[in-house]
This record gives sequence, structure tokens and C-alpha cells, in this order.
Amino acid sequence: MTPTPTRATSPLRIGILGCANIAKQFSRDVAPSQQARVVAVASRSPDTAAAFAVAQGIGRHYGSYEALLSDDEIDAVYVPLPNSLHAEWAIKAAEAGKHVLCEKPLALRRDEAGAMFDAAKRHGVMLLEAFPYYFQPQTGAMLDLLRQGAIGRVRSIQASFGFTLSSPQGNIRMNPELGGGALLDAGSYPLSLIRLVMGCAPQRVQADASWDESGVDMSLAATLYYADGARAQLSCAMDTANHRLAHIVGTQGSITTEFLNHTSVNAGGHPFGYLPSQLRVRRGTPLAIPFEDIRCGAGSGFRFAAEAFAKVIAERDFDAIERAAKASLDNAATLDAIAQSAKERRACNVQ
Repeated sequence: MTPTPTRATSPLRIGILGCANIAKQFSRDVAPSQQARVVAVASRSPDTAAAFAVAQGIGRHYGSYEALLSDDEIDAVYVPLPNSLHAEWAIKAAEAGKHVLCEKPLALRRDEAGAMFDAAKRHGVMLLEAFPYYFQPQTGAMLDLLRQGAIGRVRSIQASFGFTLSSPQGNIRMNPELGGGALLDAGSYPLSLIRLVMGCAPQRVQADASWDESGVDMSLAATLYYADGARAQLSCAMDTANHRLAHIVGTQGSITTEFLNHTSVNAGGHPFGYLPSQLRVRRGTPLAIPFEDIRCGAGSGFRFAAEAFAKVIAERDFDAIERAAKASLDNAATLDAIAQSAKERRACNVQ
């Protein structure tokens, strides 16, 4: 018998599957929200779950993911597990009647992502890929500029994200079987921004990567080709200084953004180290036109994401979820093509 989706409440009651650092950050940042509340956490270790719950002030804890999914007082789950486990546990959560907010990348392959959305539809729940920057007010302001024609028709995008692994040994990002590598871990961010701006998947891609002896890509660059002649360039790395930037060029101007996950109003002094995120627009073609700084609201992308998810669930806005699902499926197909291109050293079509 298929479980009935848990009735959404206000605030949305969220359970977390896993106790990784990102789960700690999520629960910490969502704690002040009036629209969403973390009410339970699960780990494969009862002691780990108990310690996490005490440290984060969470009321209930479970020694297995299955036990949390059996809790009728949980409306939705947040999935911050290793990339290789996203599909399995998102599908199991959907089968248990829980809405799912899943960390990026949604899945290792396009077919996995499709199975996840199929399960969500089959069981009447919502599945959303959790890119925190998506829900920042700054991202909304960027999209407004594009919709208003502030830079004309978009012709190219350069987007990058990279960082340095401080302790590569034992890090899951260095394990290909767990979905490690720069493309899935870092490259999914600039790719998602490119898809957000372009509104569709590219026709084909050409990629090149530097490989670690473990089998994961340490850095990667790719060019994406679109049906209308536009191009995008993506770069990602796990062996560089931390950087995150996108430059969007149109026929009548350009936009530069850092598209940060978490932001603050001021530079310095934030308790969690959050910083202001740059968003600038040049309205016009001459270089003599100065960039205009766009100021936006700031805060945790985790909290913004949880509250946005709570809103679409409360309003049963399946149209919004369908639009997000189309983007996630396009991203998954593009990631497949980029990975294939890097391995085979040739241009690959996006299927």
C-alpha cells in the first residue's frame, strides 16, 4: 500500500538524513525560521544522531534513515548525503510520502534524476534540488534584469567555481564511486547558473579535465553550444583558491555576479563568515558606461531554500516544481555529456 503524503503543516516539519557538516549548517541556519523547522535527524549510528540532535537542539533522533521516514510527524526530508546516495534515499522518502529537498547534484546521472522525479510524481510529493544561491534575493534580482531586457539578448556566459581540498585523503570528493570530482561537486553550481540564464540545455559540449590518480577530475573546463549560436564556458576545480564568479554578456550590456550561497549585508563581522555577494550590471555597449551595483537582501541560502520549499508545498504549486524539475533534468543530462566529453576527449551531444 502506497503511503499518503504527510499533511504539510506550518511550519514545515523537516527531518534530516545524515549528520555531515552541511547538515549542521542547514539545521543551524534554518533554526530561526517561522516557516520551516528541523524536528528530527537520522544517522546510521544512533550515538551520532543523538549527539547531533543535542548539539543542534533538535527534538528527535533516529539510528536509521528508515526510522525517520516512518515518522508521521515529519512532512519533508533534507538529503545532504554523499552524491551516490541521493537517488536511493530521495526515492525511499517519496515512497514514504515525504517531500524531498535534495542537495546538489541531484543525481549521478540523468536516468537517476528521472527516476527520482518519477517516484515523486507517483507518490504525490514534491522533489526540489537544493542550490542555496537559487533562493537568494540577488538571484531574483538578476533574473528580473534579464527579463526586463537590461542587457539585451544573452550571447555568452562564463561561470566558474573552485576551491582547495584542505585534506584530500579520505575526503568523499576524492572517491569516484561516491560521486566525487570537481564537475559534480563544484561544476554543478556554475552549470546550474548557466541553465538558469539560458533557460534550456545546450545542444553539445566540449570538455577537458585534469585527473587525479584516484580517478576523479581535479579540475575541468567546458564549452557549451546552444541552438541559437550562444555559448557558455564553465570551469570548476578542487585545487585552486576559492573563487565563484559569473559574467553574462548580452547584445546590450553585461551582468557580473558571485552568486554566493550565503550572504551578509556587510563585509566582515558575520558570525559564520558570510560576505556580501557582488551583482553588477552595465546597461549599454560602450566600456565607458560604469557598472551599477545592485543591492539586495541577504541571509542564509539554506534558510531561503527551506522557506521557499515550505511555500510551494503549502500552496501545492506543482507548476513551480515542474519548472525546477525541467532545469534539474537538463542539468543532469548536461553533466552526463560533459563527463563523457572529458573522458573521451571529443565533443558530445546532450541527450
